[in-house]
Amino acid sequence: MVSDHQLRDGFEAERPRLHRIAARILGDPDAAQDVVQQAWLRLHATEESIDNLAGWLTTVTSRLCLDRLRAHTPVPADSIEVEATAPDPADDVVLADAVGIALQVVLERLTPAERVAFVLHDSFGVEFDLIASMLDTTPVAARKLASRARNKVRPAPPRDVLADWEIVDAFMAAAREGDFARLLELLSPDVVVSADAAATALGTPNRLQGRDEVAGFFNGAAAAAFPVFVEDRPGAAWIHLGEIKVAFDFIIEAGQVRRLQFRAAGDVLAGVRRRQGGSERA
Repeated sequence: MVSDHQLRDGFEAERPRLHRIAARILGDPDAAQDVVQQAWLRLHATEESIDNLAGWLTTVTSRLCLDRLRAHTPVPADSIEVEATAPDPADDVVLADAVGIALQVVLERLTPAERVAFVLHDSFGVEFDLIASMLDTTPVAARKLASRARNKVRPAPPRDVLADWEIVDAFMAAAREGDFARLLELLSPDVVVSADAAATALGTPNRLQGRDEVAGFFNGAAAAAFPVFVEDRPGAAWIHLGEIKVAFDFIIEAGQVRRLQFRAAGDVLAGVRRRQGGSERA
């Protein structure tokens, strides 16, 4: 049996995160304080067994925000039609966790369900299964809500602003720093990672597909990778004790990583050259 003291301590540990969630969804720090306090009252009053306090509080806080938004927002006439066999672009797109004043104004254009799905997934990494349970819908529909919100919020990315080598180096820097949101921005929705036989033998994945899977693999990795040219393309390579082990061969399209291949065949590695920015290192 959890004591009131333990319950309060657990809640206080989660309070800052809950306030960030509520403030992001509602766009009002004062209203967020009220919502968080209501979440505490519900926690204190509940008699159910709670196995995951953080998840329980996230769900309650989000539902309280949803209720508050719905009370002040007309219900849209259109509905979401889900085709089970249709590809879902929301699986591949995540906006960086940066909501400022300008973006908050744009959020006002979203329906309550869109705001909850978009903020929880894109800013706080909540899985669509949990978001779906909060919204009383399916995970596929929750993804579509977030995707619809994203299309309203996210401006079209600038094209041809960065050189290919800048995209490669930004991607590798985000991988080393564990900047998951930045990795997602730099990846094409249909990105594919593959490997030749020699690289697979060294333990690289044989195939990864889609932004989430590729970003998840590289997040916090690639500390021992250095900028190189693979053939004539800017890439990176894993170098161990001065020896190139695996080359990362990038294909960049429209300012994003479209394909990446791990290559470790001897003839490929023999042609790898170190580079400084977009130039070959002397």
